[in-house]
Amino acid sequence: MRKAQKQEILGLIDNLYQVQEEIKKVLEQNNMILAQDMISGAQESAILLGEKIENTEGEGHKTVICIEEYCELLFCVFEDLSKNTVNASKVQKLLRKQLIKIENSAKNDIAVRKEVVFFPYKASMWDSLESVYLAARDDPDCDAYCVPIPYYTLNPDHSLGEMHYEGNVRPDGTPIEYPEGIEITDWQEYDFEERKPDVVYIHNGYDNWNLVTSVHPRFYSGNLKKYTDKLVYIPYFVLDEIDPDNEQAVKAMKHFCFMPGIINADKVIVQSEDMKKIYINEYLKAAKEHGLQGKHLDREYLEQKFMGLGSPKYDRVCATRKEDLDIPQEWLHVIEKADGSWKKIILYNTGIAALLTHNEKWVDKIENVLKIFKENQDEVALLWRPHPLIESTMKSMRPEVLQKYMMLKEQYLAEGWGIYDETADVDRAVVLSDVYYGDSSSVVQLYKQTEKPIMIQNVKVFS
Repeated sequence: MRKAQKQEILGLIDNLYQVQEEIKKVLEQNNMILAQDMISGAQESAILLGEKIENTEGEGHKTVICIEEYCELLFCVFEDLSKNTVNASKVQKLLRKQLIKIENSAKNDIAVRKEVVFFPYKASMWDSLESVYLAARDDPDCDAYCVPIPYYTLNPDHSLGEMHYEGNVRPDGTPIEYPEGIEITDWQEYDFEERKPDVVYIHNGYDNWNLVTSVHPRFYSGNLKKYTDKLVYIPYFVLDEIDPDNEQAVKAMKHFCFMPGIINADKVIVQSEDMKKIYINEYLKAAKEHGLQGKHLDREYLEQKFMGLGSPKYDRVCATRKEDLDIPQEWLHVIEKADGSWKKIILYNTGIAALLTHNEKWVDKIENVLKIFKENQDEVALLWRPHPLIESTMKSMRPEVLQKYMMLKEQYLAEGWGIYDETADVDRAVVLSDVYYGDSSSVVQLYKQTEKPIMIQNVKVFS
């Protein structure tokens, strides 16, 4: 039984205590007809109580048996009232004794199960939640749900554009874009307003503050907060580790520290203790600027709200083994040499920050990089993996470079000498490749976990 359901059960029992007190008063006034009506009402309430418990705990539950005994006692009292042989004090004691038995059984014999729901929006960002979900799913006292939610790409005027949904499943129930073994629940079938989950996990905290995408407004953190005891935000990204005293580095990332999801969250899980210090410091500054009051300005409270426990993304990449990877046949055609040996695989990662900073020069850099790797395709396999929101970002914020970028992409796909990875599984690319090359991004932090070489491209330098 859920915590909220158990609280409802205990509330109904409290109501019966109050009804019994009223019955005693009516009996003392010798109003037998009204007392009989009230006893009938109490019996109906007790039957409803028993049905609610049976719905979750099944027939024959200890508490239900106690309720049945209580109903029998009420019936006997009702019959005695017809004969005017009832002692008000005695009736009160008998009913109270049995109701205490019901209450004790409800408290001790009805186990509480926690319901935890995860609301990812992009399948490629699921790794930021996966290890937490798996732990919750394996907890025998917990019911865990993965409920991918729809999101929109935004139009240039920031209105909602095309809707996307990545939680589709095959006829047998297996997910199409999420990892095998993850049980998907359809977002239209999970009524969180009604279910009121104990804990809600999100990895998109922007609500309507983002300029590129927006999750469905129903799933904005401000609305989710109304229907759960605990809202937890875990960033879908990891950042370069920086010293909290490095003002320039902190300034470059402080916008991540204050957004609706963080404001509304009860807990915020960040990648390290140093990052926790930065989040708290920058949150306090921004909260003051935005006129927030109370706990938002209480450092002691924020020390409990922000937790530097590490990122689940690290858990996922460290648990992924190269020998267990499912490598598409078309990738193997690019990777394998004629003698069956493998070429050196270069993960070429292109990101949003570099696009927004360098605009058309960034596209020119990609064109140059593709040209060089094409010339060396006999010895090196290129695995190009752009940020999953790169095209949406161009449409919304850099439409002037979109056409040239799409021509490059289409030419690369048509020629077929390299790999283009737009799947949700970034860990496969990280583990499979031998070297990282590309823009600075959160993928770099994942790559560091593998201890393999990392090279950051300089958009201004062409070979």
